[in-house]
Amino acid sequence: MIEVIDSERCTSCDICVAVCPTNVFDKTDGLPVIARQSDCQTCFLCELYCPEDALYVSPFADETERVDLVTVKEAGVMGSYRRAVGWTDETSNRRNADRSYLLFVH
Repeated sequence: MIEVIDSERCTSCDICVAVCPTNVFDKTDGLPVIARQSDCQTCFLCELYCPEDALYVSPFADETERVDLVTVKEAGVMGSYRRAVGWTDETSNRRNADRSYLLFVH
């Protein structure tokens, strides 16, 4: 379940808003907002596509988790799903078309 958006890392690109299949986020004039957390299906698409590692999705889909942002950042789990599937800085050029498309359609 989506737990937190790091306001220091988030650049308000709204890619998370665009990729979320269950409309968990609300777009604002600034940072996106986790508006419907209980609708999160733990698909990790928001964390996967976030270019700034500003999101943390807990692997526990059935319950919310009390998350301390500092602890999560220190543990290095922000963006860990993206790295686990091989989306690293070195492979970012392969995702640019996807990001451009997502920003265009949203």
